[in-house]
Amino acid sequence: MARTSPTDLEGRTAVVTGGARGIGLAIARELATRGANLALGDLNPDVAEVAAELGAEADVTTLGTSLDVTDPDSVDAVFRTVTETLGPPDLLVNCAGITHARDAIDVTPAEWNRVLAVNLTGTFLTCQAFARSCVAAGSPGAVVNIASMSGRIVNVPQPQASYNASKAAVEALTKSLAVEWIPLGIRVNAVSPGYIASDMTRQFIDANPEMGAFWRSRIPTGEMGEPEDVAGLVAWLLSPAARYVVGQSFVIDGGYTIV
Repeated sequence: MARTSPTDLEGRTAVVTGGARGIGLAIARELATRGANLALGDLNPDVAEVAAELGAEADVTTLGTSLDVTDPDSVDAVFRTVTETLGPPDLLVNCAGITHARDAIDVTPAEWNRVLAVNLTGTFLTCQAFARSCVAAGSPGAVVNIASMSGRIVNVPQPQASYNASKAAVEALTKSLAVEWIPLGIRVNAVSPGYIASDMTRQFIDANPEMGAFWRSRIPTGEMGEPEDVAGLVAWLLSPAARYVVGQSFVIDGGYTIV
């Protein structure tokens, strides 16, 4: 008799923001391989095509839709569409994020506000819409917010005070929501990646090879992580196997922050 693994996500419906590429896409693919139906929300114009390809690969139902996480109306519209198309979502991964490397003395208010709007406010708005959907459906749920090791350490040599501050705030937000929402049956956790060789990161270090070499020299494993390294941990946190894990943030950085 076949037994269901506690890490299976068969019959679940997941929303992944920033899911059209990089870490978000790797997470979406991992969730799909475990049986979850998926809604990818992204400003990337290819999001619908990416979602369709992912659905065909994993034989799950998918939806790709434009999403601006800084706009409450856009967030609400996406969750309505997901509910109407796939059913009420019970899994959420907040992966949409941006960074801005500029010396803090020169950063403009607009630049600062943009990073905070996407990384922090966007994470909150999406969590809020998800929780409201769970309550309306009378169902439990699980959230994983993608924070960063940059919320705990100061990356060097690149100056990125706004990014570091935003990711530290995401970890604090995760704990706050976890305490508030566990009585509703909604588990909230976070994953804080280190240097991950996503598409955008590869493009950056290809153009700045000395930066990539410097980063790798400070990582005990001697290499950057891959998006798939993050995806497996996220999928586990969303699964029934992690039912007793609440309000935690897991660093996955090849040992960078321990030396």
